[in-house]
Amino acid sequence: MKLKKILTLLGVALAVFFIVTQPAGAAASIQNIGNILYNAAQSVTTFFTQVIH
Repeated sequence: MKLKKILTLLGVALAVFFIVTQPAGAAASIQNIGNILYNAAQSVTTFFTQVIH
């Protein structure tokens, strides 16, 4: 459990560092992740629509 907590804190610290030092890059990364999740949701929706029809 301690290792998980340390890795989580390290990840948060790295994210904050990235946001502070390269805000445009961080914003682009978040936008890319959002696009990936949106496309995945669209694919799942299309799949279930095709299964129903």
